[in-house]
Amino acid sequence: MLLAIDCGNTNTVFSIWDGAEFLCTLRTSTHHARTADAYFTWYSTLVKHYGIEADITDVIIASTVPRVVFNLRVFADRFFGCRPLVVGKPECLLPVNPRIDEGTVPGPDRLANAVGAFDRHGGDVVVVDFGTATNFDVVSSDGAYVGGIIAPGVNLSLEALHQGAAALPHIDITRPEKVIGTNTVGCIQSGVYWGYSGLIEGLIARIKTEYGLPMKVVGTGGLAPLFDQADVGFDAIEDDLTMHGLTVIHRYNKENSST
Repeated sequence: MLLAIDCGNTNTVFSIWDGAEFLCTLRTSTHHARTADAYFTWYSTLVKHYGIEADITDVIIASTVPRVVFNLRVFADRFFGCRPLVVGKPECLLPVNPRIDEGTVPGPDRLANAVGAFDRHGGDVVVVDFGTATNFDVVSSDGAYVGGIIAPGVNLSLEALHQGAAALPHIDITRPEKVIGTNTVGCIQSGVYWGYSGLIEGLIARIKTEYGLPMKVVGTGGLAPLFDQADVGFDAIEDDLTMHGLTVIHRYNKENSST
């Protein structure tokens, strides 16, 4: 079985793939000092709790936090006896190489999103990924990642607003009933929700205009369903898109390991 690991700036997600479906998905906070032993203690406890019998033979990692990769490599080697594939490293092949400015290194999660979106939806796709940052990833007709946009994430903006303005409370993002807020919380919720809705809708429109061809738009990440309620232009919501992309990349490397 395959253990796919997506390490973001805020959370690290582990998913067990049996070749046909994900058996379970586990989530923990990202911490660069977490050791291989600590990862395994957490992982094995939850797998046992869910009653999963998983004989892990392969591990693939996509990490936007370089400092955690070493301990994840040790985790894979020590407890599963395998050398993990790390997306973005030269030894990890991609079905189609990205076409962006020379010397630019795209985030591994963005590469996985491009591969996953192409596998499920074909080419000419925009992926909107809600994470610590809100990423817009553009996938060409042949499946190549060809660039995109990085905007501050929704929760990051909320935290900055709370930290920068002493009188403003920390709130959870939700869809407000009205655009015009009649109290402080309502005003913040409206500004963030409808402000980001306008940002998403506007950037999608500008991407499509510049790209010049019809495009599908796929939302992923925890807040995608919430902003889908604002009718920002998503054609599909994929909650496991990054993980799916990792399974496709792993399969491609297995099939092409001798070339």
